[in-house]
Amino acid sequence: MKRILLLMIMMSYCVHAQTQRFIYELQFKMDSTQSQHEKLNFVLDINPKEVKFYEYDYLRSDSINKTTGNYGHHYGSWFPSVKHERNSYKNQNYELIGHDMFTFPTEDKISWNLTNETKKFGEYTLQKATANFGGRSWVAWFNKDITLSEGPYKFRGLPGLIFQLEDSGSNFIFTLVKNKNLKETYDTVGFIETYYGTKPLEVSEKIRMKKKLDFYNDPLQDMRRDFKENMQGEMFVMGTKITKAEQFNDLSKKLQEMFRKTNNPIERDKAMKYE
Repeated sequence: MKRILLLMIMMSYCVHAQTQRFIYELQFKMDSTQSQHEKLNFVLDINPKEVKFYEYDYLRSDSINKTTGNYGHHYGSWFPSVKHERNSYKNQNYELIGHDMFTFPTEDKISWNLTNETKKFGEYTLQKATANFGGRSWVAWFNKDITLSEGPYKFRGLPGLIFQLEDSGSNFIFTLVKNKNLKETYDTVGFIETYYGTKPLEVSEKIRMKKKLDFYNDPLQDMRRDFKENMQGEMFVMGTKITKAEQFNDLSKKLQEMFRKTNNPIERDKAMKYE
């Protein structure tokens, strides 16, 4: 909170900054039937020509890889990364399915209802707006003095930067916690434009859903294929040492059960229909 109070002062220097970086904390429910929230930090980079939104842990992984000079350190995400041109609702999505990254375009226009309700957030006055998006009802609190029409994930289009965002079921709660101005646009080619050196495969929405269903039906396909009894190296899955091929069946069922319980994406209307 103390750091965010420097936001307005730092904004006065934004004219010369290549990238304005905002860090959001997300509290989210993996299982919508439970009350417990997990926490993750996300990065919103507002660059001169485009905007990118991705998990903070990608930065950590990318830093290690740049230090070592290779793509040896991998980080995989439950949440898609998103990028779009400035002032555009046309998003390019990057989603990890299994061990492979896929990319697909979407157009995500959000119709906001502005209210006169305001509240204090530290030293800032925030205004309330509501919208329906992705099968959920959302409340956003934005600051109209910071004239950046952006926010977390795909939420943009308000007359000011979004500080807080929450759906009606409190499944996803975004809060702005920090900001920083970068002298240069951060190069994300190591984890967005390529997934650690491998270019994501561009697919349609239909193919994306098929890939997710294929992975659900056999989540351990790669390990099953690579496994050989009496192999010299040891293989562990979910903390279990694999000694027989039959073990993959029970472990796959446990993973499938987990997928069903955690089938709670931000865009609920795109949730998988697992049988």
